Amino acid sequence: MTDTGSGTRPEGREVHPIEALSYRILRSRVDLSHLPPLSRAVVERVVHASADLDYVADLVCDEAALADGLAALRAGAPVVTDVAMVAAGITGRRTVCPVAEPAAARLAQEAGITRSAAAARIAARQVGPGAVWVVGCAPTALAELLTLDARPALVVGLPVGFVGAVEAKAALRASGLPGVSNRSEKGGSAVAAAALNALLYVEEKS
Repeated sequence: MTDTGSGTRPEGREVHPIEALSYRILRSRVDLSHLPPLSRAVVERVVHASADLDYVADLVCDEAALADGLAALRAGAPVVTDVAMVAAGITGRRTVCPVAEPAAARLAQEAGITRSAAAARIAARQVGPGAVWVVGCAPTALAELLTLDARPALVVGLPVGFVGAVEAKAALRASGLPGVSNRSEKGGSAVAAAALNALLYVEEKS
C-alpha cells in the first residue's frame, strides 16, 4: 500500500492573513449563510481554492453525507486519492494512492482498463469499507469505484475533464452513495483536496 502525507493531525492551524482576506472578499461577493455549516465550509473552501464563484451553483453537497464523512475522519478512516496531486493538497492526513504502483500498471494492462481504474480496485481491497475517497483528476477512477463493493463513508467526486467527468459525477449522484460532486466538467486536484480539507479543518476545531 502506498501512503502519502505526514499522517499527523494539524494542530492549531494558523490562518494566514492572505487566506483571511480571501475569505472576506469571497463573503463580500456571495452570501452563503443560508447553507448548513458543513456544506458552507466545503463550498467556501472550494471557491477559495479556485477563485471561481461558479462553484457556488455547481457543487452538489449533502449535509448528512458530509456529517457521515466527518464522523469517519474523526474515527480515523483511511483517505484514498486517485492521484498524488490530490494527496499532496490534503492537509495533515496520510492517504492511500496506489496509482503509481507497478501492480496498478499490471492490472490495467491485464484488465484493459486505465491505471486510475486499476488503482481504485487495488485501493478498495487495501482499505475495505468505510474509507473516504477523494477523486479530482481521473473520471475513470470514480466510475470504477461505483462498480466496486467499497461501501465508502464519503466520496468527494470532483474529477475534471471533457471526457467522462460529467457522466461519472452524475453516476455518483444517482448511486445513492454519500458524496460531494459538481454538475459541470470543472473539477481538479486542487478543488477535490479543498473539499476534503474543509472537513479536516472542522475536525481540527472540534
